[in-house]
Amino acid sequence: MKSLRSILLAAFACVTVASVHATTVVAPTFDELVDRAQLIFEGTVTDVQSQWAGEGGQRHIVSYVTFKIADGLKGDAGASYTLRMLGGTVGDDTMEISDSPKFKVGDRNILFVENNGTQFIPLVGIMHGRFGVQKEQQSGVDVVLNHEGRAISDVATLGRDEHGHRHVTEHSAVTKDSNLPALSDAGFKAAIRARLAE
Repeated sequence: MKSLRSILLAAFACVTVASVHATTVVAPTFDELVDRAQLIFEGTVTDVQSQWAGEGGQRHIVSYVTFKIADGLKGDAGASYTLRMLGGTVGDDTMEISDSPKFKVGDRNILFVENNGTQFIPLVGIMHGRFGVQKEQQSGVDVVLNHEGRAISDVATLGRDEHGHRHVTEHSAVTKDSNLPALSDAGFKAAIRARLAE
């Protein structure tokens, strides 16, 4: 039974991953992130739980990632908020979705959430809707990192390459301008609030 379940899981995962690769992810600009998100918040991961869902050939793994909210920027996330995401690990079985963000307890993030509970990864632009917050060693300032773990220097670069053109691949990344300092957590949230006020 376990081997059959593994085969079914592998088949489902292959179909799902294939569909993600077949659908090009256009990296959203900063304005698109803010405008499309139903919720925007800064929070710390307090719990990650994965479980089986569905029946028969539709059986799959979902993960519930719970955050303690530090700062609500758009919408009302409350004191804590849980994302429902496709994929995860239950026992010896793992289902991974290509390029989906991985969360662990203690992670600090700023998230741009849309369609939680109905979208397989409920973030604007999938991995592009998650920004890490990490203390910079030299300055001690909390800075914002893109999905590849690289510091952001300017929100205007989000969704664009060094020539100002739109990114249209799954592995789009913000290229940090070495002449500019990393954008602080406070500066990033101030830019979000400014966009919301427009």
